[in-house]
Amino acid sequence: MGLFFNSWNDLGRVLILGVLGYISLVLLLRISGNRTLSKLNAFDFIVTIALGSTFGALILNKNVALADGITAFTVLIGMQYAVTWLTVRSDVIKGIIRGEASLVYYNGEYLKDSMKRSRVVESEIEQSVRNQGYANLEHVGAVILETDGSFSIISQSEKEGKELDIAGLKA
Repeated sequence: MGLFFNSWNDLGRVLILGVLGYISLVLLLRISGNRTLSKLNAFDFIVTIALGSTFGALILNKNVALADGITAFTVLIGMQYAVTWLTVRSDVIKGIIRGEASLVYYNGEYLKDSMKRSRVVESEIEQSVRNQGYANLEHVGAVILETDGSFSIISQSEKEGKELDIAGLKA
């Protein structure tokens, strides 16, 4: 019987903690601002996953009280706020947390060293190009692997219309 149903008390606990935990999480996220759930870099992604994991533990783990869950939410959001605050003010912290975008394709050539460092293969670049509506790389001037793991595609016409600033990119 425990596989499908334990008790009405357990269901009530999940319902009450689910609603209260959700309300608490939404309030804390609204107070902390939009940046908390962004996925601009690995640290932001980790915080988002950790919040979800914490919420799941709060609802399903009988040993986790509502106050424990709210405290965990507050610590995660507070740490994310502190790290982003430091990142804006310190180039050293920014370098540690954010990383750098990488130029992986430019002027008709795959940049093999950059691709190797970024652990990207040609087929991933080609897929990202197709996802942006290009049939092939013929009209693509550059492909940049962003710090959040997404690819930015610069068309040949955009590249020709203005000089592509690749000074800040790792090639």
